[in-house]
Amino acid sequence: MGATHQQRVQRDLVGTVIDEVSFEVERGKIREFARATFTTDPVHTDRAAAAATGAKDVLATATHVVVAGHHRDQRAFVDRLGLALERVVVGGVRWTYARALEAGDSLHGVRRVTGDVERESSRGGRMRVITLETEYVDAAGRPSVHVEETIIERGASG
Repeated sequence: MGATHQQRVQRDLVGTVIDEVSFEVERGKIREFARATFTTDPVHTDRAAAAATGAKDVLATATHVVVAGHHRDQRAFVDRLGLALERVVVGGVRWTYARALEAGDSLHGVRRVTGDVERESSRGGRMRVITLETEYVDAAGRPSVHVEETIIERGASG
């Protein structure tokens, strides 16, 4: 599908690896996420409850991989994409799990640009919409989580 006058494709970044990150899924962080998200299922805080489901340790909450942001160089990420941070908003995030994450898992993620378009905003003006995808694998190289993020850079005002 070709670009129209309303949508200009930025082909130079599509396919680019933006960053890589590795981190451990920690029991303490799982507890913090469970508390912060008001999760009451004991599989996130009680080893016995998690073991009853067949897990070896407590299970991570659904949005746990956002912890990767603490291990990334966010300034380099913004610079690499050429974003004006003051105009950036998160358009959405979707997590798709190949398996449940457990305390003790070691994850490695590679984040790539899969879309970069400029288009008209519904409020007038231009905006840039960037789609990023991160594939996380565990220490054995098995796929664990796929994350798709949409980032919107609003056009300059004035």
